[in-house]
Amino acid sequence: MKAAPFAYVRPATLDDVVAELADAGDEGKVLAGGQSLVPVLAMRLGRPGVLVDINEVDGLDAMDEVDGVLRVGATVRQRRVERDPRSRTVPLLTKALPFVGHRELRSRGTVCGSLAHADPAAELPAVACCLGARLELAGPRGSRTVGAADFFAGAMTTVVADDEVLVAAEFPTARRGEGFGFAEIARRHGDFALAGVATRVRTDGDDVVEAVVTAFGVSDRPVTRDVRDILDDPAAFRELARNVVDTAGDGHGSTGYRRRLFAVLAARETAAAYAAAKEVA
Repeated sequence: MKAAPFAYVRPATLDDVVAELADAGDEGKVLAGGQSLVPVLAMRLGRPGVLVDINEVDGLDAMDEVDGVLRVGATVRQRRVERDPRSRTVPLLTKALPFVGHRELRSRGTVCGSLAHADPAAELPAVACCLGARLELAGPRGSRTVGAADFFAGAMTTVVADDEVLVAAEFPTARRGEGFGFAEIARRHGDFALAGVATRVRTDGDDVVEAVVTAFGVSDRPVTRDVRDILDDPAAFRELARNVVDTAGDGHGSTGYRRRLFAVLAARETAAAYAAAKEVA
């Protein structure tokens, strides 16, 4: 199947991108790496009237680590982030990126593109939620910043308006006393997860200050929960699974199966994050 006809524009400035999106109304779609969008077009699951290619816009390919934040521009490829030494300041991001598709896909796919696509089984939205990342949007009414927890509105849906574009994602760098865990179960490496977790634990001496789990692949968006009071209680993670996992079963796994996966992964990776946090406290 071929994509439905569409117009194609390649603006050179962010202002022109915003203007093109405003002119297109709800017919516009931003193109960066294309690894999510192009298959959607090819299968005619989406039929945008105008593709706004942002790859020529100066500054969107920037990646900077400053003031406790790793800022990743909208056209920065996942593979670049995976290999850049500055990414080690965000350990959870480097743990998750090898699970995103395959190396060839990551060579074109962008971090911001994965966030904007908002697949509930994707890894990077969960990482963003677990870390409390902040996402910068630009539109005709100016710029605004949205926390990851408020960015995802449902399956394949975000709070980005039709005339807005995701400009960058800001991931907090790891602080002293923080540890991280990440795991997923998929039918094959590179497939979307049947269930997965990203975990973060922060300690201060012997005290656990924060402990959160973000689940993905088990609901219509990433789901984050405070697990500080159940760190050493596997039964509590099983109870948490009944609260977190609400996706319907399918041919790859029932709801009950996904709940068991989540409970095991969450307990294991939270323990791993706790152990890592104590090592760097």
